[in-house]
Amino acid sequence: MNEQSSDLRETVRQRYAAAATIVTEGAAACCGSGPTTVEVDANFGSGLYDADERAGLPAEAVAASLGCGNPTAVAELRDGDRVLDLGSGGGIDVLLSARRVGPTGKAYGLDMTEEMLALALANAEKAGAGNVEFLKGSIEAIPLPANTIDVVISNCVINLSVDKPAVFAEMFRVLRPGGRIGISDVVADDALTSAQRAERGDYVGCIAGALSFTEYRAGLEAAGFTDVGITPTHAVADGMHSAIVRATKAATTATGPGAQAAHAADGSCCGVSACCTPAEEAVDPTVGVDEAKSAAGCGCTS
Repeated sequence: MNEQSSDLRETVRQRYAAAATIVTEGAAACCGSGPTTVEVDANFGSGLYDADERAGLPAEAVAASLGCGNPTAVAELRDGDRVLDLGSGGGIDVLLSARRVGPTGKAYGLDMTEEMLALALANAEKAGAGNVEFLKGSIEAIPLPANTIDVVISNCVINLSVDKPAVFAEMFRVLRPGGRIGISDVVADDALTSAQRAERGDYVGCIAGALSFTEYRAGLEAAGFTDVGITPTHAVADGMHSAIVRATKAATTATGPGAQAAHAADGSCCGVSACCTPAEEAVDPTVGVDEAKSAAGCGCTS
């Protein structure tokens, strides 16, 4: 990472650390505001969630909502899904995901900011959510094994990354075959240059770092995603939009003794249930785990 990228990442970290501190002290912060202000821009924040979604959540989780959309409303979460929220902040989308996937599922939150992680952990405790886990790390190097996540969500965070190809590659890596993404992010009109995007807002304000529609699609497809769809929902600046981004990691199949569908209805992948976790075992009881993976051509070895 070059010096400019390192500086940008640190600026983002400081901004969200300050936002967490503001919320912890009883105020609300919003993407698009400065690090010490508490003004709410209607294009960002908790107002993008329905009242019934906010009901029952800790006030601090709602106040810390900094996103440009509501990814849990578009990710089609199901009972038993394992969900990962990139840049989970105060935890609102993790807690909402935990509700949707139920006790047999799990919701992970990943954030690089100590202050936000502390706030999210406190919010999870207040909510009594037992099926959540918060991880410290960067979205360019996700600290989870390959092929272990059913759905990746994110709310106005990928535009903040200084290495978006790495983010797309990491999302693809951790998703199980057949897994999907449901992301809210800021996307620019194709006609806008990088300089024109920067004129409309700064990097930590979720504007300057946004990809164009074409760039976003190309980045996801280069990482291996299929069925890419990018749908604008509302304007956040001239030529800049909050958008819903969906894509899929193809569910491949294999034939031969012991081979199973890459992502079967029972949640198995590569002929192995609970793939790449300590609980993994071969779907076919007559073969071992390694034999099942080998027969299926599984890339999961962690």
